[in-house]
Amino acid sequence: MVHPYCTVVLAITADGKLSDAPLSPARFGSATDLAHLEAQVAQADAVLFGAGTLRAYQTTVTVRDRTLCTQRHKRGQTPQPIHYVCSRQADLDPRWRFFQQPTPRGLITTTRGATHWQGRPEFNAIITTGEAIDWGQVCSILGDQGIERVAVLGGGQIVGSLLRGGWVDELCLTLCPLILGEGVPWLAEQLPAGVGLELLACEAIASEVFLRYRVMRG
Repeated sequence: MVHPYCTVVLAITADGKLSDAPLSPARFGSATDLAHLEAQVAQADAVLFGAGTLRAYQTTVTVRDRTLCTQRHKRGQTPQPIHYVCSRQADLDPRWRFFQQPTPRGLITTTRGATHWQGRPEFNAIITTGEAIDWGQVCSILGDQGIERVAVLGGGQIVGSLLRGGWVDELCLTLCPLILGEGVPWLAEQLPAGVGLELLACEAIASEVFLRYRVMRG
């Protein structure tokens, strides 16, 4: 059974926050961080993110840089990775700009969540695992489809579920120079305890720090 290599890519504040309020988009990353995010997306065969992340932005990060597009072509990858929205209820608005972006789209949901979208044109692929999302089954299905690398862009609940199940291989964090303070949930509140990390790379660019970790098994 082959599972994709899974990399979580997140920008966080200095006090460990993903955004300044629930369901609001994070705008504290720089242009350098956005380019870093696009480079991670360009490496992937599939991109995963939660419905909350999609509601906040109503769009996704596509590969537009010509060099990155050329690199994907040389590796034999499709022009864009398939972008999977993960949602139990799948209560998504087809008017969002995401559904007009030039990228293949997928949905990871429950049997009930898939009902509304069956036979519709919005999604190129729908993955269901019964009455709940089983990440082990999802990873197996993606592997069977030839997906070798996955980039996970949030939110915290999905990242926590994948870490809890042992499906994350790498964690790429951009530490942004901002403290949001009280009243905003911490990323750590949604993650499992006792996950060991090995630092693979650390680079400071201007006031941001780019960290890359390997997730230690066991």
